[in-house]
Amino acid sequence: MFNNLTERLAQTLKSVTGQAKLTEDNIKGTLREVRMALLEADVALPVVKEFINGVKERAIGQEVSTSLNPGQVFVKIVNEELIRVMGSANEELNLAAQPPAVVMMAGLQGAGKTTSVAKLSRWLKERKKKSVLVVSADVYRPAAIKQLETLASEVGVNFFPSSSDQDPVDIAEGAIQHAKQQHIDVVIVDTAGRLHVDGDMMDEIKRLHAAITPVETLFTVDSMTGQDAANTAKAFNDVLPLTGVILTKTDGDARGGAALSVRQITGKPIKFLGVGEKTDALEPFFPDRVASRILGMGDVLSLIEEVEHKVDKKKADKLAAKLKKGKGFDLEDFRDQLQQMKNMGGMGAMMAKLPGMGKLAEAAESANAEKGMLQMEAVINSMTPHERRFPDVISGSRKKRIAAGSGTQIQDVNRVLKQHKQMQKMMKKLGGKGGMSKMMRGMKGMMPPGMGGGMGGMPGMGGGMPGGLPPGFRKR
Repeated sequence: MFNNLTERLAQTLKSVTGQAKLTEDNIKGTLREVRMALLEADVALPVVKEFINGVKERAIGQEVSTSLNPGQVFVKIVNEELIRVMGSANEELNLAAQPPAVVMMAGLQGAGKTTSVAKLSRWLKERKKKSVLVVSADVYRPAAIKQLETLASEVGVNFFPSSSDQDPVDIAEGAIQHAKQQHIDVVIVDTAGRLHVDGDMMDEIKRLHAAITPVETLFTVDSMTGQDAANTAKAFNDVLPLTGVILTKTDGDARGGAALSVRQITGKPIKFLGVGEKTDALEPFFPDRVASRILGMGDVLSLIEEVEHKVDKKKADKLAAKLKKGKGFDLEDFRDQLQQMKNMGGMGAMMAKLPGMGKLAEAAESANAEKGMLQMEAVINSMTPHERRFPDVISGSRKKRIAAGSGTQIQDVNRVLKQHKQMQKMMKKLGGKGGMSKMMRGMKGMMPPGMGGGMGGMPGMGGGMPGGLPPGFRKR
């Protein structure tokens, strides 16, 4: 998300960052460019106007003129105004209620509502250690009920059965009663999707809301609909007391206009971002971190949190202990790192959160890094356990056998071995002082010109990170 906006803003703000003095004239030109960048990113016009006015007011005032680095202060103001527009701080789910806390999900058909129910229930179970019951009150689409049952089984939460001949209110009340008897913490009610804001269906959802009085009423909206996302959320908010928004499909939205518009237009906070198709692809929305991503400064805090939640800690500790004892980083360790990276959304997703890596992240995506990682895994899997532990024994005839077994070429096997050697060197460096900066230099050094088309040294780049953060890089 935000690729286009980040690129435009980076070019625009570059021209002003080095200015010794900011005048109304050079601020005016920069703001015109910022305005165009926001409009191209599909940010709603009223939001753009308010944002530009806020930046202009602060930039022309005392705040910038008395500063030693006016250009940098200007970028700081843009950052702070972005945060203000998106809602200042992360707003957590309010589950402070007599159990079960009821969460109601609303949204248009096709916005990813049922998938979001599964993602949210998994997030509550794993991150908040809550017991969860999900129920579908969508009596118009039996397939939606079946889909939720399948997803509930996949993420390991309770499912309350329902059928298309029941009344939605009876279904929801039955589920809440069941949750009380079973001492379940949270009930998530999936409602019927609407193709548009339809009067009869809105009356039904209002009736359902009045009957179950949820502590959270979340609106699921597709970020790829741009400005329409904010307008639809407002239309729902006019008839339903929404408490927050889940913005879905943000991984496919290069513009990001919806994220910048929803809060300002609806007055309701974005609480979560759907960042992929898998059930673990849900992130809490932090306006400050998103603003940092928009301005190309990365989002290291979110990356650290992801590492903490998605990395196999036993494997990470085992590898750390092994390296401490001076034992080598073998190909089995390398394969583990590739798998850890895959769990974290792949190369592009990780690099997008590192400062100054936006361009490389895009290149990683376009160079089909994920396919390259799978190919590398196949090569390593075709080796014998002895070869994986002692790569130096791999001779020409062995390479031929490994290539045939993995459906690759001998040069692909050579690339994996070369990549492993580079990673081995990097792993040695990570133990000493300045581990992270050394790794970042190493990462850039391993990036071949034009990304090397798939397997060219890329997938192992960030391998040091999934296996445990380097010393001095803990979450503050």
